[in-house]
Amino acid sequence: MHRSRFARWLIVMACFALVAAACGDDEEPAATTAAPATTAAPATTAAPTTTEAPADEPMEEEMEEEEPMEEEEPMMMGPTGPGLLDVDNSEVGGMSWDEIVAAADGGRVNWFMWGGSATINAYVNEWVGAELSSRYNIDLNQVRVTDTVNVVDTVISETEAGEYTSGSVDLIWINGENFRTMVQGGLLLCGYWDLLPAFENVDMNDGTLTFDFGTPVMECEVPWNKAQSAVFYNSALLPDPPADMDALLAQACANPGTFTYPAPPDFTGSVFVRHVFYNEANKILPGGYGDLLVPFDQALYDTVAEATWQTLNDLEPCLWREGSTYPVDQPALEVLYSNSEVTHFLAYGPAAAGSKVDSGVFPESTRTYGLASGQIGNTNFVAIPYNSPNKAAALVTADFLLSLDAQLQKAYPDVWGQINVLNVESQSHFADVPRHPSVVDPGDISGLPELRGDWVPIIEEGWRANVAEQ
Repeated sequence: MHRSRFARWLIVMACFALVAAACGDDEEPAATTAAPATTAAPATTAAPTTTEAPADEPMEEEMEEEEPMEEEEPMMMGPTGPGLLDVDNSEVGGMSWDEIVAAADGGRVNWFMWGGSATINAYVNEWVGAELSSRYNIDLNQVRVTDTVNVVDTVISETEAGEYTSGSVDLIWINGENFRTMVQGGLLLCGYWDLLPAFENVDMNDGTLTFDFGTPVMECEVPWNKAQSAVFYNSALLPDPPADMDALLAQACANPGTFTYPAPPDFTGSVFVRHVFYNEANKILPGGYGDLLVPFDQALYDTVAEATWQTLNDLEPCLWREGSTYPVDQPALEVLYSNSEVTHFLAYGPAAAGSKVDSGVFPESTRTYGLASGQIGNTNFVAIPYNSPNKAAALVTADFLLSLDAQLQKAYPDVWGQINVLNVESQSHFADVPRHPSVVDPGDISGLPELRGDWVPIIEEGWRANVAEQ
């Protein structure tokens, strides 16, 4: 029988639990639910009805490999109930890959994903959907969402209603705290990497593929994108962009109204706040931001948070509309940029600059770069809920998204310009892919790893309470 690394992960997790028990560790686990929405006044600019998520684009080789996080032992699947479901114990258990492909024929995959980018939507529907239909007779149904936490809530609600095999979600674009919530809630199919042919082209030593914001992946999701943050700016209006975070903050106050960020928990606003958090940590902690790359620590948080909220409160009157309101999400922020109301912003996915310039959304003078103080990045994944009724089709879809063909197609700047997640040997296939003049070379960005997932909602809630409501 197929025996995946998932089983070995469960043994590791059980050992962590036993060690913690032996040491008398009775500390309560940090909350993993999403932080409440900010009470900051909404932007008056019209925002699209959808916004992007998982932020969630990962780090490449510069990113430090994370140590395993001490977690509660994941919930195991029972005969009728939720739990991390090993593929061997599912309806496709014991099947070869060819048999899974045959079982997927005629299936339908409901892929719940952030739908705020016309570029990404076109790639998913016009290319991925068409290829899945012609190659495998799979009907791909993109279900656009504004926040991935809502998809997690859907799976939780279905579980509470006893829908253990008839869920509405087959695939999720996910990472970070949302993945951690699903792992701890026992809501995912796991242990299938050895089955997927596309994994032969993946660098299995890449730490960003085995730990998602510090949570062990345990073969419960499939890597899809590298999500790297960068600064987008209008070089005609800002010919000398700020070199690092301190310079960015100073430049904003020297030129009031030209910079802003979305209100967390929007993922773009959240990553900007985390950049400031890192910047303050570099001034306060002996090991700088590196001291934060551990499970949530209240004392460390309190030390850095106080300085972070002071810095962001000092910045507030310098922001667009004097910080009286914040854009509700990244699309709203991009409207401000397109209208030249702000001259620059920080966000994930610098490749988007090229397609938005070509489509006339962004000015031709748009450029992207990485701050010398570093830019946070991560890996995006797709995951299959344990109660998906279409697991064979979902597995085939996840494998196809990771394939050379699919990774190469979206690497072209006129398609998406996305950073691939494949190994060094596979990079020869990308040698002829051009880079748009607006898009920074990923190799020129100094990458910073993400915090572990339990930090993120606490920082977002801290921003709401100490900045937005002040």
